[in-house]
Amino acid sequence: MKATLRYLAGVAGPSGFGSNSTAEQVTQNCSCSLPSHLTALITGASSGVGAETARVLAKRGVRVVIGVRDLRKGKEVRDNILKESPNAEVILLKIDLSSFASVHRFCSQFLALDLPLNILINNAGIFSQNLEFSEDKIEMTFATNYLGHFLLTETLLDKMIETAEKTGVEGRIINVSSVIHSWVKRDGFHFNDILNGKSYNGTRAYAQSKLANILHAKEIARQLKERNARVTINAVHPGIVKTGIIRAHKGLLTDSLFFIASKLLKSKSQGASTTCYVALSPKLEGISGKYFTDCNESKCSSLANDELEAQKLWNNTYALLQKRLRQATL
Repeated sequence: MKATLRYLAGVAGPSGFGSNSTAEQVTQNCSCSLPSHLTALITGASSGVGAETARVLAKRGVRVVIGVRDLRKGKEVRDNILKESPNAEVILLKIDLSSFASVHRFCSQFLALDLPLNILINNAGIFSQNLEFSEDKIEMTFATNYLGHFLLTETLLDKMIETAEKTGVEGRIINVSSVIHSWVKRDGFHFNDILNGKSYNGTRAYAQSKLANILHAKEIARQLKERNARVTINAVHPGIVKTGIIRAHKGLLTDSLFFIASKLLKSKSQGASTTCYVALSPKLEGISGKYFTDCNESKCSSLANDELEAQKLWNNTYALLQKRLRQATL
């Protein structure tokens, strides 16, 4: 109850920002301290929080590469950004996070541009009330929200480490998760069952994918520390934002919760604030493997904070991707 009251009141946390803070507000003082020629890659930037994140980063002088499924929508976002910030550099590339082949093509195209990569924002996400499968025959929500971003991160991680070494500027990876991850219990998180969509429930599938996003951040943070790499990775909960997921899929929340949630909906700019803060704030230098809400470090569920579970998920995911790669080359 206290947390809800603080949220409604927009009380600022230790960072100086809170639930009512916008992406522009939290990055307002970052521009003067930002290194020049930063490059950020943002998935799912054709609408909602992703598009707002791209707009604000571009406004702060960051070169933005936006990965989208729909190039027409992506072009509209790019045109709007350039209308507001004529000197911005916005690059548009197509990606379908549910398809391993599409992620591979995207990475090849990006690497061919020979750009640095300072910031990777794994933002794209879907929610489906009905059981669907990707072209790789994997449950669609998990394939899009988690597996595609896992593959993207793995493929581009060395590029980020190399960029940080060459420029001396810390690289940052942000996994966009959700507070709904806490709905998943330990006995309801089984890798193979999730892949196959066993006993499918749309809300549970979404929650499982968002739990996986946090566990992924925890394990990659550990690996980066072992490699002594100057790259961090954190997970963020943007808040309950008035975007397509909420409008089109009321089933994401139970009817009894939807009325309450509707009173707590954030604007797109408020929803993008935590991502932008974690991406650019100099206060977060060296901070990795954490979970942020309302621009402040927060607590995730005990399962999401389980290092052994994070390693287990990473091992299972890596083995799956290696198996699919071998099959594709036969």
